[in-house]
Amino acid sequence: MTAAAPKRMHLAAHFPGVNNTTVWSDPRSRSQIEFSSFEHLARTAERGLFDFFFLAEGLRLREHKGLIHDLDVVGRPESLTVLSALAAVTERIGLAATVNTTFNEPYELARRFATLDHLSAGRAAWNAVTSSDAFTGENFRRGGYLDRSERYTRAAEFVATARELWDSWTPEGAPRPVAHRGRHFTVEGEFTVPRSPQGHPVVIQAGDSPEGRDFAASAADIVFTRHGTLEAGRAFYADVKGRLAAHGREPDELKVMPGVTFVLGDTDAEAEERAVAIRRRQVSPQNAIAALEQVWGRDLSGYDPDGPLPPSDPDPGAELVRGRVRQGDPLAVAARWRALSREKGLSIRQTVIEATGRQSFIGSPATVAAQLTEYVAAGAADGFILVPHLTPGGLDDFVDLVVPLLQERGVFRRAYTGSTLRSHLGLAEPVWKG
Repeated sequence: MTAAAPKRMHLAAHFPGVNNTTVWSDPRSRSQIEFSSFEHLARTAERGLFDFFFLAEGLRLREHKGLIHDLDVVGRPESLTVLSALAAVTERIGLAATVNTTFNEPYELARRFATLDHLSAGRAAWNAVTSSDAFTGENFRRGGYLDRSERYTRAAEFVATARELWDSWTPEGAPRPVAHRGRHFTVEGEFTVPRSPQGHPVVIQAGDSPEGRDFAASAADIVFTRHGTLEAGRAFYADVKGRLAAHGREPDELKVMPGVTFVLGDTDAEAEERAVAIRRRQVSPQNAIAALEQVWGRDLSGYDPDGPLPPSDPDPGAELVRGRVRQGDPLAVAARWRALSREKGLSIRQTVIEATGRQSFIGSPATVAAQLTEYVAAGAADGFILVPHLTPGGLDDFVDLVVPLLQERGVFRRAYTGSTLRSHLGLAEPVWKG
């Protein structure tokens, strides 16, 4: 008997624009706005045969204690515009934009994604995110109107309405009227864009709440998760895949791709040393206090970053930080941080470094290739969205050193076999529902 072929993995690249993984002080760090930065990272990912290139979204500059947050001072360009330009300088890699379902309308957004799918010959993807943030909503006519409990209800109808619009043209090229009347949207008329090369652009979803997981199981092609450890990844993977049957879907119809970082070195020891240095540059003493204030909800500038955590509890209702997504209940986060600090004898800065680090794969290229392979083989992921710590050259070494080893292991493609993002992901074109 022959051994079963190893499971193939999917890879994507996240442009590290405004997040706490970026090492701004590194002299190799370049612009977050200039097109050359987007082009370099996207073309590097395509050279590495990645499935797609992924952009985040920011609808308002975040604030910390009434001032623009340090990570937002460079600004946040609009994703679909950038990806439309990238479609002209790339050939095969998918192009994924994060666009909010709370502060947009299905008709207009469906047009924009269908247009990108045509311009790119079938490479468009939409990371559909939600928001109930009144601070962000102040930039919009209906700012802050949406109750938090409604955000996934609106999102589900938004995606369903977009799909009705994408299906309103027949495969032969004839438009048909659309008549949608729902709780959140009413759309009547004819869609202006013919059916695109993929039928529907690929849909990505990033929510982790029970509602978010159900939304992913019902409507998404990819789920972007923060569950990076092997144990947490396997639990999330099993949970989300287990929800698919209730929606008449098969396990392979949804790809689970956690966002992860990586640090490479000639040896494992060198990589570990680099990783420590990178995390210390990402979490300066000032950044450590800012991270603490984001959880505790009050001014903690008097605390020593090398001292212990505050003994008092956070203020869950505080608005010291605005426009930044909270990662869980502040009281629960504080409890976890205190337990970690007590267990390992960590200072504020050390606690923040350890508690806020996204799952990293650290080691020589061979070690990292083995770690990635293990996660996929163990059922913790179908692939990974890599978040490098440098813009725009942070992916270069991974493509040059790790990808060939993954190919040797038989877990990653040696060439693109199709032209669309759906073909890269092994997803069938949606059945036309005219």
